[in-house]
Amino acid sequence: MASGVKNDAPRALVLRAAGTNCDEETVHALELAGAIVTNVHVNVLSENPELLDDVGLLAIPGGFTFGDDVASGAVLAHILEQRLHDSLHAFVERGGLVIGICNGFQVLVRLGLLPGGENRGALLWNQSARFEDRWVHLQAGVAESPWFEPGEKYFIPVAHAEGRFEWFPEDAGATLDSAHVAFHYTDVSGEKASYPDDPNGSHKAVAGLISPDGNVLGMMPHPERFVRPEHHPTWMRIRPDGAVPSEEELPVPLGLSIFRRAVETLRQRSDQLVEERGTS
Repeated sequence: MASGVKNDAPRALVLRAAGTNCDEETVHALELAGAIVTNVHVNVLSENPELLDDVGLLAIPGGFTFGDDVASGAVLAHILEQRLHDSLHAFVERGGLVIGICNGFQVLVRLGLLPGGENRGALLWNQSARFEDRWVHLQAGVAESPWFEPGEKYFIPVAHAEGRFEWFPEDAGATLDSAHVAFHYTDVSGEKASYPDDPNGSHKAVAGLISPDGNVLGMMPHPERFVRPEHHPTWMRIRPDGAVPSEEELPVPLGLSIFRRAVETLRQRSDQLVEERGTS
């Protein structure tokens, strides 16, 4: 348990598998946000699905699970579908929070836990046909969510080769509901992005999706990589007057706010449940 995290703090699981490489960073982000976090292998969770009963948040972090064989996230999604389908859906139905980052986003789409699943959407190769690694500007969508405020702006890194979200509705004329868009890429002024500000060429510059109830979030950018001021690429720049920036002048770690909002949501739910039990 991280120093300063209370024993009654909200609990979270971070899921890892062969090829996951962002699990420790995601654990760190959630602990900084105030959660008690367990890093668990998919085989362990498969054998002990009741672990989900004791947590309020599940994170599927980034990486290249199982080498992205067949397609990105496909093998892990298949394992979760075959071994943990009922447990995952029960977790979501009871209001559990789920975040899938990069490879985890790919997994959530394949599982059908996000709009665009069930063969209506897919994450494909970037239009550049290359791995894209840079910091990007994001703007949150219009949906109410435990994870962000509508319209909130972010500056967060991306690192992926298969992040282009494409939309394949059953009805050729159907459009992706704007309420299901968690984030979209923008340029520095907040306008609609084109390459390289949009690193992959996604449908309507989609950078993330949110479930209709707001509890399940998938995003390609990596919020866990900006949870401390020193993660920002310009944090060491000297001020024009030659002075070292003060602590107040350091960049605000915008990625951390996503995790903090989720943990605070769980804390508020817990407090409300205690209050209701006390008055019943």
